[in-house]
Amino acid sequence: MSDLVAPILAEVLDESDTFWCFVGLMQNTIFVSSPRDADMEKQLLYLRELLRLTHLRFYQHLASLGEDGLQILFCHRWLLLCFKREFPEAEALRIWEACWAHYQTDYFHLFICVAIVAIYGDDVIEQQLATDQMLLHFGNLAMHMNGELVLRKARSLLYQFRLLPRIPCSLHDLCKLCGTGMWDSGYIPAVECTGHHPGSESCPYGGTVETPSPKSPREGKRGPKTPREGFGFRR
Repeated sequence: MSDLVAPILAEVLDESDTFWCFVGLMQNTIFVSSPRDADMEKQLLYLRELLRLTHLRFYQHLASLGEDGLQILFCHRWLLLCFKREFPEAEALRIWEACWAHYQTDYFHLFICVAIVAIYGDDVIEQQLATDQMLLHFGNLAMHMNGELVLRKARSLLYQFRLLPRIPCSLHDLCKLCGTGMWDSGYIPAVECTGHHPGSESCPYGGTVETPSPKSPREGKRGPKTPREGFGFRR
């Protein structure tokens, strides 16, 4: 926990105040709470679905590596230490504040993860890196990434996410703790069922399954839209 306490002490300069700030940090911040297996798996589930939605080629590469790839081992340290070892202290603190602001989502740290992958993950796809090589690739990027660029990309991803006309039911709870403020743009997006609900015959979120429509003449040789095109994300 020294990775989390040290920056607070450097800013507050008082051990007693630092202790209580640290207590508040652990109690009120999702991504540094006690790392139980269930909590981490929930974070990884959301992260996998965000990658599938926003960076389909990278997700497909992970899926091609099997279960090990979908565990996204390279981002475990990001989540557990709040990016403290990935960026210089000043940039790490800015990322912390952006996450603590809870602007439109309590899971902004996951958009930070996706932003890092979107900016620095192309080599992984082009070189078809294995799981251990991905771990080394992203580990070598520590302290060499542009924190300002990552923040801007994460905000852009969140902005695009909140404008989606529909979202997969797997991400339905992504902004649940924020209340209705997440969808303050005048409408609530429709929920599309992804079809993966163990123990339930129907979608627990009331999602609907989109049936493929007949191919229109305008599609030509392009064929049907991919999931990424369907949800309207741009690189």
